[in-house]
Amino acid sequence: MRRFLFLLLPLSLWQCQPEKDFTQVPTYGEQGIHAVIEIPAGTNHKIEYQKGSKDFSVDQIDGQDRIINFLPYPGNYGFIPATEMDIVRGGDGDALDILVLCESLPTATLIETKVIATLLLRDNGEIDTKIIAVPVDPELRIFDVGDFQDFLLHHDAAKRLIETWFLNYKRRGTMELIRWEDDQYALQEIEKWTK
Repeated sequence: MRRFLFLLLPLSLWQCQPEKDFTQVPTYGEQGIHAVIEIPAGTNHKIEYQKGSKDFSVDQIDGQDRIINFLPYPGNYGFIPATEMDIVRGGDGDALDILVLCESLPTATLIETKVIATLLLRDNGEIDTKIIAVPVDPELRIFDVGDFQDFLLHHDAAKRLIETWFLNYKRRGTMELIRWEDDQYALQEIEKWTK
């Protein structure tokens, strides 16, 4: 029973986070791109920020919590504030997704990041863009990477792991790899979708 309660504690902590209006946070920080963490690294619960209530909750499907039936998230997953992938221009209507590679960060963390890559996928016929980043603060980084070239040359195994995870987390065959792009492409995508 104690073990069960211990496992529930992290979920209850994020539900008690004070409300913060992340819709008012700018895309760009002093040194990098802002990221709002919804899903901590190592988590299987699909947590999402609710703009209306300004809180975080586990996504629901048919009244049940959405839990990823695969390995936990390989990084801290969230969104880039003040972005919207406008449906009229080919987006999905949501903010631009970002995966921040560092140790697990709590839900509702706002962090400045340095973008290093873009993973382009197709999800049910729609392009699904994932920006890959590391914290601007070198103390928070789990590995030193300056740009896409560094990522390819020195951390190809991490790149392949991220790709494999995204191709399989919704069930094999649901997601399709389009291609990887570099950090400059990522910055162009962020600029394109910034409101």
